[in-house]
Order: sequence, then C-alpha cells, then structure tokens
Amino acid sequence: MIATLKGFTQQLLPVNGIKINAVRGGSGPPVLLLHGWPETWWEWHHVMPPLAEHFSVVAMDLRGAGFSDCPLGGYDKATMARDAHEVMVALGYERYAVCGHDIGGMVALPQAAIYREAVTHLAVLDVPLPGWTQWEATTGKIWHFSFHMNRDLPERLIHGREYDYVSAFMAERFYDHSTFDSADIEIYAKAMALPGRTRGGMEWYRTLTADHAAALGYKKQPLKIPVLGLGGEQRFGAQMVPMLEEFASNVTGGSIARSSHYVADERPDEVAAALIDFLKAN
Repeated sequence: MIATLKGFTQQLLPVNGIKINAVRGGSGPPVLLLHGWPETWWEWHHVMPPLAEHFSVVAMDLRGAGFSDCPLGGYDKATMARDAHEVMVALGYERYAVCGHDIGGMVALPQAAIYREAVTHLAVLDVPLPGWTQWEATTGKIWHFSFHMNRDLPERLIHGREYDYVSAFMAERFYDHSTFDSADIEIYAKAMALPGRTRGGMEWYRTLTADHAAALGYKKQPLKIPVLGLGGEQRFGAQMVPMLEEFASNVTGGSIARSSHYVADERPDEVAAALIDFLKAN
C-alpha cells in the first residue's frame, strides 16, 4: 500500500550521499515536517492539507524509514539533520521552518542549532530530547529505548510481526482510541517490513548516547528563533516548554488536551491550528 495525498507530490531526492523520499504541496513560506517512530511521512497526512493553505509544506521519510534509503550508518541526529536541511535546499528553500515529532523532534533540534542561518522557526512535539537535564532519568523508564538499542535482537523478534508490534506499540500511546485508524497502522507496518527499515528505525535509538553528548553542546549557544513545544497532556505536554527552554530563549507551547503521544494522529486539527498560529505570529 503506497500512501498518497491529494494535492501533494512525492519524489526521491539525492542528498547527503543517499536518497530521501520527500512529499510536498501548498504555497507560501516553507515548513518541513519530520516524523517519529514507528511512522513515516504519513504521520502528517491530516495536518498537511490545512497547513498547505498557508505554507509550502514538505514532509519526508527519515533515513531508515519509508521509501528513503537505509544505509548502514549516519543515524546520529546531526547527520539526519543534514539530510533534512539538504532536502529543503534541493527543493529551493534556503530559509524554512521545521517541526519534528518524537525522533523527528530529536532531528529538528540539531537542525535548528547547526543550520542557524536557514531555520526560522522550530516546533518540537512530544518527545524527551537528548541533552535535556532529565534525559537519563526519563528515558531510563521507557522500555523500548533500551530494547531498540540492542544489536540485531529487535530486528529478529519483529520480523514478520511488524503489524503486531506497531499496532500494540501505538495503542499503548493513544489516549483516544477512536482516532486509531487500522489503515494507517497497516501503512506504517508495511513500510517497516521493507528491507532494512526495521534496522533503520532501531539505529535511531542506537546513537542516542552520542546524540545526548552532542546536544549538550547546543546549549552553549541558545537558540534565539521562535520555538514551539507541544505534547499530549497524557504524555510529555507539561514538560515540553521547560525542556526546550534549556536550549532556546523564546519558547511557547503547552499541552494538547485529550491526547497522549501521537498528537498529529489523535488531534491533527489542534496541531495544525497551533502550527499555523505559531508560524504566522512570529
């Protein structure tokens, strides 16, 4: 099942030595959307149409996911941020906003920190960030971080059971299960079952110790651009603003009601409205 969205086109872009699948539509100031685990660009398919009424919207599959390449290395978040930056440059956008959820948020922060002349706005949705003072204490309590860091074992156990793992994993992190669409889960599971993609997703976690060390350096030069931190009230919503204030001086945001981790799936209207307001006000 290849996911397509009316009004948006997909293309494979050669960037940073690999090919990245990018989806774009709309017109206006550019905004880049970065998905989390175990999703693909399709995470944003409810958010993209309303954003496209105001902005040029780009959503991409991170390296190791969807139809992007899954090389053996380069899963540290600075390298993935370079992938994302080069996608925007290849599309002709020298300055742009970036919004990341989950692992995508871990990529968006270094993207803003490294490419300061390019990134105009940063939004991070529901994720503990490497470099945060509560990083070790928080992630030590999240079972899948340590599981995914194991070499080879997760791939072995998940192989052939992608739908079972993805559906159970996401169900555990939904507040409102009426928003839980089995067709979307099928898209994510089929994408994970493509050769190398389960490994690619695990590699995102296997670099986190190095990502944490690198992110401590970003704090030495706090971001001055507008930053938005949002999260589900049942997950990281209350922590997003104080967390991001460790990295930036101009942070707004808060919690999204009746939502847990997958805010763009559960509450896409609220996420789109918050992003539109944030990007237009600053």
